[in-house]
Amino acid sequence: MAGAIIENMSTKKLCIVGGILLVFQIIAFLVGGLIGENAEVSMDVSLAYRDDMFAEWTEMAHERVPRKLKCTFTSPKTLEHEGRYYECDVLPFMEIGSVAHKYYLLNIRLPVNEKKKINVGIGEIKDIRLVGIHQNGGFTKVWFAMKTFLTPSIFIIMVWYWRRITMMSRPPVLLEKVIFALGISMTFINIPVEWFSIGFDWTWMLLFGDIRQGIFYAMLLSFWIIFCGEHMMDQHERNHIAGYWKQVGPIAVGSFCLFIFDMCERGVQLTNPFYSIWTTDVGTELAMAFIIVAGICLCLYFLFLCFMVFQVFRNISGKQSSLPAMSKVRRLHYEGLIFRFKFLMLITLACAAMTVIFFIVSQVTEGHWKWGGVTVQVNSAFFTGIYGMWNLYVFALMFLYAPSHKNYGEDQSNGDLGVHSGEELQLTTTITHVDGPTEIYKLTRKEAQE
Repeated sequence: MAGAIIENMSTKKLCIVGGILLVFQIIAFLVGGLIGENAEVSMDVSLAYRDDMFAEWTEMAHERVPRKLKCTFTSPKTLEHEGRYYECDVLPFMEIGSVAHKYYLLNIRLPVNEKKKINVGIGEIKDIRLVGIHQNGGFTKVWFAMKTFLTPSIFIIMVWYWRRITMMSRPPVLLEKVIFALGISMTFINIPVEWFSIGFDWTWMLLFGDIRQGIFYAMLLSFWIIFCGEHMMDQHERNHIAGYWKQVGPIAVGSFCLFIFDMCERGVQLTNPFYSIWTTDVGTELAMAFIIVAGICLCLYFLFLCFMVFQVFRNISGKQSSLPAMSKVRRLHYEGLIFRFKFLMLITLACAAMTVIFFIVSQVTEGHWKWGGVTVQVNSAFFTGIYGMWNLYVFALMFLYAPSHKNYGEDQSNGDLGVHSGEELQLTTTITHVDGPTEIYKLTRKEAQE
């Protein structure tokens, strides 16, 4: 039996969230003790914790853990090479959602039963090494600080945005509702519930974080479809969510499949931290297929989004031909709106591209220690950068699409906007109007007076 006491050094500064433990076995080659085909090692493991060196251990889990060995021997299998070690893949061993205690005790037994062929034909195990992956204290401080600062920031701009909409004489349009829903999902993912992990041992933190991120992914992908669709002239059914069921429906189905896939592993790990979907051939193939299919679907989604943005740009470019016939004030007003709108669309494409890259890279990284083969490193700067980009993007959307609180009259004699010199700056700071939907939205819907 092997035992190991693991000290959570980061709890001296700040509690960390989540931890993964991997097993690396050192197996020696013996002519009479070869590793059999499809060999499986069965480990009797138990996990316990305590917060004081002199306190009693409290058991967290006790399971029989089977793992398939995947080892290769690069040298010829002769007597002169006895004692050399196999090259074995790392085995997924344990994953817990919260590392809230200071000391953990891990006991590993390798019981042998020749009649039941348990731990038979696995070679001579010389040593077992453990590799731990966790969220370190330095990153935890930065991550908690970002969430603590961004939560009230997005919440305040969201309340301000919705207050501006409710002050209008018209009901909110679909685009404004979707932007508000996006703000809610961003606030939901921002809420720093990780602070509670300092005083509570919440093992469901990783699962809860995945659910929050999945909701935000679904909302963000749906918003981009609706955002582009509402600004396309050849879209007949506007301002109705039912008109986007063909695009939003697959996103909802994909998000539900993602939730089921996550529950198949992290849902089970709530009661059995030693469970892993990667331990069986079928589970590994399903997980790999899911990651590949998800990556392909996201790439196709991004190409479709690029096509929609191209359509929007083409529609607006066609409308720009009517600008020279307008008065100078009106022309400058619309030119400013179109420039800012095109810039926002390009930022949308850049945000979508980075989101797709982040999702694929994060999935590959998470599975690297589980299937081996491809090494992709995602550092904390990239992770926090994508998170900050999402917040800035949502903040910019609510600011730009918040209706202006000023009313601007219209000169009926010549059809030009009646804008005073002192109001011209305010008029061109946003792309919305108090008495109707966004002016770019109206422009593409042929509602702007030419």
